[in-house]
Amino acid sequence: MAFETTNGILLAASLFAGIVLYLQKRKRYTLPYPPGPKKHFLLGNLLDVPTTFAWKRYAEWGKTFDSDVLHLSVAGSHFIILNSFKAANDLFEKRSSIYSSRAQMTMFSELIGWDWLMSGMVYGEPWRERRKAFQQYFHVGNAHLYEPVQMQAVRKMLPRLLKEPEDFLSITRHALGSMALTLAYGLDIQEKNDPYLRVSEAAVKSIGEVAIPGAFLVDMIPALKYVPEFFPGAGFKKKARIWRKVQENMREIPFAATLKNIASGSAKVSFTSTCLENLDESRDVDHQRTIIKDTAGNMFAAATDTTISAIHTFFVAMLCFPEVQKKAQQEIDRVLQGRLPEFSDEADLPYLSALVKETLRWEPSTPIGVPHYSSEDDVYNGYHIPKGSLVIGNAWAMLHNEEDYPEPSLFKPERFIKDGKLNPNVRDPAEMAFGFGRRLCPGNHIAISALWLTAATVLATFNITEAIDDDGRPIKPCVEYESALICHPLPFKCTIKPRSKECTMLIQAAADSY
Repeated sequence: MAFETTNGILLAASLFAGIVLYLQKRKRYTLPYPPGPKKHFLLGNLLDVPTTFAWKRYAEWGKTFDSDVLHLSVAGSHFIILNSFKAANDLFEKRSSIYSSRAQMTMFSELIGWDWLMSGMVYGEPWRERRKAFQQYFHVGNAHLYEPVQMQAVRKMLPRLLKEPEDFLSITRHALGSMALTLAYGLDIQEKNDPYLRVSEAAVKSIGEVAIPGAFLVDMIPALKYVPEFFPGAGFKKKARIWRKVQENMREIPFAATLKNIASGSAKVSFTSTCLENLDESRDVDHQRTIIKDTAGNMFAAATDTTISAIHTFFVAMLCFPEVQKKAQQEIDRVLQGRLPEFSDEADLPYLSALVKETLRWEPSTPIGVPHYSSEDDVYNGYHIPKGSLVIGNAWAMLHNEEDYPEPSLFKPERFIKDGKLNPNVRDPAEMAFGFGRRLCPGNHIAISALWLTAATVLATFNITEAIDDDGRPIKPCVEYESALICHPLPFKCTIKPRSKECTMLIQAAADSY
C-alpha cells in the first residue's frame, strides 16, 4: 500500500511539474519581444537594419525606446541588441550555457569558409580544442614566450618611425604583423611588402566586411546562396569566390612555410613548431595538425587587425588630445629617467595604464563584435528571447554609457585614476572591448601588453603633433573611422618627431641591439 501511495505521489508530482513547464513555455510565447522599431508587413525590420555604424544606431534606439535590450525581426530571424553591460553580463556570463554559441552566417561560414575561425565557430568540441591549444601556449603565466618578441618588434619599429614618420600607419602595422608572425609561426618578415602580411591584410579585410549582421542579404535569406553568380543582384557570390581563396591562403601559406623550416632544421621557436614537436602519436595526428594550423591562423588574424586598430586609435588620441600626451610623457620621464620602457615599469606608470584603458574605451576595435546565438528560448526582464536569435553585445554603447564614463566622447584617462593610482571602482573597458562570457578573446592580455608597450615606447621617444600643409599651417585633425566588424581610423596625417637629440640616440641604440 505504501509502495502504491509513493508511486501515486511521484506520478502526481511529475504531472504537476510537466504542467508547470508547459505553462511556462506557453507563457514565453505570449510574452512580448523587447522593444524596437515598428515591424512592416512581410518585411519586418528589413528596411531598418543599419548597414553602417550599426552600433551608434542601436545606441540611439536604446534611448528612443528607453530600453537596454532591443529586438529586430528580418525574414523570420530575430536580432536581440544588448546596450548595457548589465544585460550582456546577465545573458552572456550568467546564462552562458544558452548564449555561448554562434550562428553560422551563410556568407561568412559556408560561402567563404571561415568556419575554422574561433570567433565564429559553433560552441562545441572543435571550438574547445582550438581554444585549449591557444590557452596552453599563450596563457598569462607564459609571458616569457611572447613579451621578448613584442619588445623586439616595437624597438625595431623605432628607427623606421625616425626615418619615415609619414608612413607611421604602415610601420606600426608591420610591427604588429611581425609580432604575430613570429609568435604563431616563427617566420621572419620583410621590411616592406611582406607577402605574409599582404595575405593576412586581405583576409582580415574580408572578415571585417562580411561578419557584420545585415551586411549581406544572404545571411537573412540563406536560400539565396543557390543563386548563380551571373544572376542580377548576386554580386555577393563573386565576392565570396574571391574571399574564399584569400581565406585559404591565410590558413595554408604560413603554415606550409613553417613545415618547410621544420623539415630543414631552420625553424624558430613558435606556437606552431612547439605544438608540432609535441604531437601525441597515440592519437589522430592529422586531426591534431589541423587544430594547430587553425589555431595559428586565428592568432595571426586577430593580432594583425584588432591590436593594430587599437594602436592606430592611440595615435589618433594623442593627435587630438595633446594635453593627454604631455601628461603621459611627464610621467614616463619621471620614472624612466632617459631609458626605454620595460614591461616591469607598468606598475610605476598608472597614468599610462589609464591611457591604454581609455584607448580601448574611446573607439573600441570591435564595437559590436560577432553575435552570440541563443540555443534555447529564454525570458529576460519580462521579454521573450526566441531560440535561434542573434544576440549582439553593443560594446560601443556600453563603453559610451554616460553613467559609467561621463563625457564619453572625450579622451580622459583621468577617469580611471584616483589619488594617483588606478581606480578599481571604474569598470575596466577590457570587460567589454574583448567580448563576453565564454567567447571572451583568449588573447586579450597579449593585445593589451602590445598596446601598452607601443604607447610607452612611442611616447618616451617621439612627439605626435598636427601635420603641416603646403603653406606651413597646421592641419586641424578630423579623423573618421570606417564601418566594419573591426574598425580602423581612415588614413590620416600627423607629424612625428623625436623629442630630443637624446631620444634620437636612444632610438639608434635600440636599433643596434637587434
